[in-house]
Amino acid sequence: MSESAALQQIKRGTEEILVEPELVERLESGRPLRVKAGFDPTAPDLHLGHTVLLNKLRQFQDLGHEAIFLIGDFTGMIGDPTGKNVTRKPLTRDEVIENAKTYEQQIFKILDPEKTLVMFNSSWMNEMSAADLIQLAAKHTVARMLERDDFSKRYRSGQPIAIHEFLYPLVQGYDSVALKADVELGGTDQKFNLLVGRQLQEAWGQKPQVVLTMPILEGLDGVQKMSKSLGNYIGIDEPPDEMFGKLMSISDELMWRYFELLSFRPLDEIETLRREVAGGRNPRDVKFELAREIVARFHSEADAERARRNFVARFQKGALPDDMPEVGLAVPAEGIPVANLLKEAGLTSSTSEALRMIQQGAVRIDGQRIEDRKLVLPPGGSHVCQVGKRRFARVRLG
Repeated sequence: MSESAALQQIKRGTEEILVEPELVERLESGRPLRVKAGFDPTAPDLHLGHTVLLNKLRQFQDLGHEAIFLIGDFTGMIGDPTGKNVTRKPLTRDEVIENAKTYEQQIFKILDPEKTLVMFNSSWMNEMSAADLIQLAAKHTVARMLERDDFSKRYRSGQPIAIHEFLYPLVQGYDSVALKADVELGGTDQKFNLLVGRQLQEAWGQKPQVVLTMPILEGLDGVQKMSKSLGNYIGIDEPPDEMFGKLMSISDELMWRYFELLSFRPLDEIETLRREVAGGRNPRDVKFELAREIVARFHSEADAERARRNFVARFQKGALPDDMPEVGLAVPAEGIPVANLLKEAGLTSSTSEALRMIQQGAVRIDGQRIEDRKLVLPPGGSHVCQVGKRRFARVRLG
């Protein structure tokens, strides 16, 4: 593949490349690049939001470059303050190790194990003395740290910032020094940390890495970042039927965002699908294609086809209405009882009717019959809710 074609493939779905001419220069050198993506093992499961970076890392692998999957077992114990308005509680060493084990098992559903270097940043950070850490801290200033948007907002509002939180971007940046990274991938919310890596590499006499940022994937609600804590995620280890059903529950508008960031289809094919929908094709049929592709990737073609048939059967072979209403509900942090959800979404006239319909087996959420009358759904998700044969709504829980 030519350098120009390789660059176009790398740029697909990318938010920003800093600095693009530097990337072009390195690609033209013809040597394999060391491409790094770091993940803190803060939870045991990876979800589709994580795969936006993993897919890009796989693209670099397919172009002949060296992929470094960095597990931040040391930084995980600090806790990434990015986007947080309060100090994040650090994880214990045991929690980090347990979560890291699951990451190693899951990433090879996307990455080529023969071409992936799995590293742990404790390998060099545990060897660093207190004096070394002080020397690292001397490479950055408090004023520069406070340029970071979330730190700046917390400082101005009088919210506390713990000293150890300043260490996080420094350690992440030093990872690039230790690995001699040519390219580092990260979400748009990681831009500050990624640029610290460039600065520290220069301080250590290295050629600064190219920073490539990817968009943040919205969760099932189409609003907030996909997150397990918000309940709006699709885990890559979820059963095929559950994964398929969740993908079918996303809005028609969000479907195109998922196609762009998750699908491996050529962009011209996706554009053709857009034109077909604009010309009258049912968007539900196109969503079937997205769901089938994603389920097949993490399970198998047979599992994907089975999940499709099961989904159709659950909804009585296409009983989902084309004009399904969409309802947004404000939900407290503790969640909303299913009976209240059905009433507030206009699917039942009262909570007592909702409870009665559940008892009769007439309530389904994302195709699954609901039997637990005490079920509570967390905020952040998006669900296709059905009562009886004819009452449907896509409900976003904010």
